[in-house]
Amino acid sequence: MGKERLLAFTDGVLAIVITIMVLELKAPEEPSFEALGAMLPIFLSYVLSFVYVGIYWNNHHHMFQLVERVSGGMLWANLALLFFLSLIPFTTAWMDETHAETAPVALYGISLLGPGIAYYILQLVTIRAQDNDDLKIALGSDLKGKLSPLIYLTGIALAFVSTWAAIAVYVVVALIWLVPDRRIERHLAAKRA
Repeated sequence: MGKERLLAFTDGVLAIVITIMVLELKAPEEPSFEALGAMLPIFLSYVLSFVYVGIYWNNHHHMFQLVERVSGGMLWANLALLFFLSLIPFTTAWMDETHAETAPVALYGISLLGPGIAYYILQLVTIRAQDNDDLKIALGSDLKGKLSPLIYLTGIALAFVSTWAAIAVYVVVALIWLVPDRRIERHLAAKRA
């Protein structure tokens, strides 16, 4: 199987995940800016979840620039990633409906940890499936990828102390990844030069 089919499937699933999230946003019942303002926390949690899905989509496409062949293990690892990403709309909605109570905020952190681990596994399986070391060289030590799960675990633990501190930790991880990861582009540019 070529990588184009896997990428198209991934794009389709992520489009559905984002659509489900936006459908969870309900218009206020009252026609006032105050009612709209009361929805700000819900909108911000949607933005955070959208950013996370976007980060995975972006990094997935960057990684697949260096993929020459797709293995069965890669297909399963990619499905695991998509499974965990598909849970984000549910945990986002639950967190919103309960006004950021402990259990939903902790579960939201778990729903962010799941794709982080799944993406790391996808990287490892993908590196092994390639005939060259381009992806391995481009990713290097992958400090952000190894550090992020530890930060998520900190956020999950913090949810039992302060839910807003936990959410702040989840935002920090998103900000770390929001800065575009240029490792693959640098590697491709160096190969061309």
